[in-house]
This record gives sequence, C-alpha cells and structure tokens, in this order.
Amino acid sequence: MTLPVVDPIACSGISRRNFFRFAAGASALASMPILTEAHLALAQRPHFADPNKGIHIDANENPLGPCPAARQAMIDIVPRGGRYLMEMEDEVTSLFASQEGLDPQSVMAFAGSSEPLHYTVLTFTDKSKPLVVADPGYEAPMWAAKVAGAEVLKVPLADPKGAASHDIKAMLAASSTPGVIYICNPNNPTGTCTPRSDIEYAVANAPKDTTVLIDEAYIHLCEQPRSLDFVKEGKNVIVLRTFSKLYGMAGIRMGFAVGRPDLLKQISVHGGFNSLPITALAAAKTSLSESTLVAERKKIIGGVRTETLAWLKSEGHATTPSESNCFMLETGRPGKEVLAAMAAKEIYIGRIWPAWPTQVRITVGTQDEMLAFRKAFKEVMATNTAGLVAPPLPGRLAEFPFTHKS
Repeated sequence: MTLPVVDPIACSGISRRNFFRFAAGASALASMPILTEAHLALAQRPHFADPNKGIHIDANENPLGPCPAARQAMIDIVPRGGRYLMEMEDEVTSLFASQEGLDPQSVMAFAGSSEPLHYTVLTFTDKSKPLVVADPGYEAPMWAAKVAGAEVLKVPLADPKGAASHDIKAMLAASSTPGVIYICNPNNPTGTCTPRSDIEYAVANAPKDTTVLIDEAYIHLCEQPRSLDFVKEGKNVIVLRTFSKLYGMAGIRMGFAVGRPDLLKQISVHGGFNSLPITALAAAKTSLSESTLVAERKKIIGGVRTETLAWLKSEGHATTPSESNCFMLETGRPGKEVLAAMAAKEIYIGRIWPAWPTQVRITVGTQDEMLAFRKAFKEVMATNTAGLVAPPLPGRLAEFPFTHKS
C-alpha cells in the first residue's frame, strides 16, 4: 500500500511564513541562558527579599500590570489551556503588522524581547565582528556577545551631564567591521532618547554587512519617532518591541522582533521554536486593540516621573533627563552604599553601572511608591553610608557571570 505524500507544514496548522521557526536546525548555542532585566535586577538586589514586602523599583517593571481588558482575556482563555492554539500567534503578529503597516512576514513573536535580542547578537557577531554598545547601556547584548566570542566595544554616551544620548558617530568609528550596533531608545538605564536624525545617520552609514539592532522596549513612553520604517525600507535593521513595559506584561512574556524576513530567518536558527503561552497571546492581542491604552499609560507614568524628577532637583540631586520609566540618579557617593542603605529600609532601587559608580537607576513606580522612595532617600542621604555594603548574594545567584562585581 502506498501512503499519500503529506505536507507537514500544511498539516501543522502553522503558516509557511513561520514554519522555519520550528523546522530550522537547533544551534549549539540555543541552550545558552537568556539574560533579562529580571535576572540583572535580582543579581544586584542585596539579598532575597519577599516580593510581597517593601517597594521594588529596581527592574523597570510597570506596577500597573496588564490593563483590565487584558486580564479578562487571560481569564477567558484559561479553560482552553490544554490546547496549543498556535494559530493565535499569527493572529497577534498579523494584528500588529496591520496596525503598523508592515508585511506580516517581517514580524516574529517571542516570549518577550530578550530572546530575539540575544539571537541577533549571536547570529551577527563573532571574533571578527564586534558588538558596539553605548556605555552605560543595557548589559544583555554584551553577555550574548561574550557567548559568541565577540569583542564588546563600549562607547560613552554623548553629553553625559546633559542629554546623555548615544554618540552615534563615535559608535560608528569604534570598528570598521561591527557585526551589530545596538541602540536602545529610550536608553536603559538613563531613560534618555537619541534623536531620530542620529539614528538615521547610524542606519545610513553603518557598514553594509552590519545589523543595526534598535531596542524599542520603552518607545511607547516617549515622543520620539519610531524606527519601524527602516524595516519597511528593507534596511539591515531589526527592531525589538515588548509588552513588558508600558503594557505591564513583564511576568507574562510577550514581544516582537521586526525585520526583513531573511534576517528573522537567520536569528531563528538559535531558538524560538516553542509555542507561546496562550495567556500571553490573548493579553497581547487585547492590549493592542485597546486604542487609548498607550496614551493613558504614558500620561500616568510620565506624570509620576516628572513629579519625582522635580522633587529630586529641588533637593539638589542631578538626574538624567528621562523620557522613560527609569532614570539615573547622582548620589555623590558610591552607589552601592546607597543601594544597601535603601534596601535596609525595604526599598529596592536599581543597580550601578561601572561607568557611573556614584549613580543608581530608579524605576518609576506608583505615586505612593515614589513618595515612599523620596522619604527614604532623603533619610539615607542625611546619614553616613561610608562602608555600608550589601550582604553577599546567596546560592548559585552569586555565580551568575553577569553580576556586577563592585
């Protein structure tokens, strides 16, 4: 008996444009740990703290959480949790593509934006093609470059006491053969934005084999122009989007990589084969459909940020001119001492970057959280914190290779 020839793609329920995510050969690097903001915040936290106690403004989370409609969508989908429902992924990516005027084949969904960030660096950097990043900047791509055996070239931010934006010309001059130039806009940890004209310059003047990776995790919180048009124009650009920040879905895990289909196919070799949680897909689709959500959230977070920055200025403390949900705060003393003193009051603030050892990163929390932060910070700054250190990290957390040694 001759069995009929079966098309595995057609029978899978997965569109052809996404099948390569599941059919591509697994890379030997696919099992590498994916570094996220959550890992970095936890690694710098002085000790394990009860997440239900104290104030946690150290991980750039959104304390508002998912919007009410997204919460209901997750509840409604739970009874179908015994199904994979992989077609929902196409529904979400198609909705996003339609809203942004993109070819659906230029959008790939992931569990957050950390995976495609790592996969892009792994794909396009190696011993002869370094990673170029801003300093201070988000550390995750640097960790991925280390795994890839690529050199990391850190370029100080331009005008660090002012705009603190990416120094694009210096980044382009850092290497004649960069594999990836990473631009986080707004920047993590400073919350500052790089002008659109500078980003255009980077895309236009990067070497032809260089991938410009534009991380727009925080883009909804600012007024800066978006970068998705570079993808529409077919440039060597990958743009990252996440639902972790403005949409309040950090613990739910949903994001996109946006780029030319050939670029997405290359990065997919490293991972992204598994089906996404249906709760994340339901929440993301509903959030995208809430037409007033971005403006409402931006107003709330922006209002608390503006008030906090104004208070700090009135107290004589310098900050970066953030347009995001985080900012860097100058303490005038070793930042690790301030971090430890604040933790003693059960207020957990962000980590310290080696390039700016006297500054700490503050995440914008709720109005009440930031009022508590202000009270505790004023008390800490009125005391002598010299020599104050945090307890050692417990267990295997102390061995994390991305933990800052300060």
